[in-house]
Amino acid sequence: MNESTLQRLKQLKFYGMFHSFKAVLEQGRSASLTADELISLLVESEWDDRNNRRIDRNLRNARFRYRANMDQVHYDPERQIDRNLLMRLADCSFLGRAENVLITGSTGTGKSYIASALGNQACTLGYKVLYSNTTKLITRLRQAKADGSYIREMNKIEKLDLLLLDDFALQPFDAFARSTLMEMVEDRHGKKSTVVASQIPVALWHSMIGEETVADAIMDRLVHDAHRLALMGESLRKRRKMVAETDEQSNESIM
Repeated sequence: MNESTLQRLKQLKFYGMFHSFKAVLEQGRSASLTADELISLLVESEWDDRNNRRIDRNLRNARFRYRANMDQVHYDPERQIDRNLLMRLADCSFLGRAENVLITGSTGTGKSYIASALGNQACTLGYKVLYSNTTKLITRLRQAKADGSYIREMNKIEKLDLLLLDDFALQPFDAFARSTLMEMVEDRHGKKSTVVASQIPVALWHSMIGEETVADAIMDRLVHDAHRLALMGESLRKRRKMVAETDEQSNESIM
């Protein structure tokens, strides 16, 4: 009977229950558990298994640039990170309020890492997230326009709980990029959150977007009431390289 039950659990794709019940049988614990305890154990195991698989799926679909974690963010004084703000953002309650987050700073200061860390945190809490370089996303949507899948792709973006746009406004927007950005921002405004990371200060985004009327509309929807993180200091990548070179020289001296 037990073998038949295990087989049926597997066929039904109740993998959490399958592994938990199999472990109970192998450990000889079935006689020591009441019916209520056994049912509770199996249901809890199935819930945990499905939740973990959902998180793994969300993380894969998000396509993060970095395997980032909020616990690994460095708060060096020269970076001038508002730690209180970042900790408040880490609980992802801003997603429930459909608020945006704008992260700016020079190259290498950790903008993409912090954006990815926020996205990773959102995935673990069950939210659907997409991370993308802004130019690459626009290019993909341009191709979608050509092959007739544009509306479907835009609908997917609209339904995301969190959209992460990295390397925003590194170059001026052309007419298609501008109208597509306007459509994305309009679809998500007041309903879903967007995190924007850019080397360009927010004050210069308007001119990079171009066409004053459209730029006004985009900026109003993106920036109004958004949380802002302005990262300072030198490039972390440059610093890590210098540390690595120093360690290598030290090792050579010892040898």
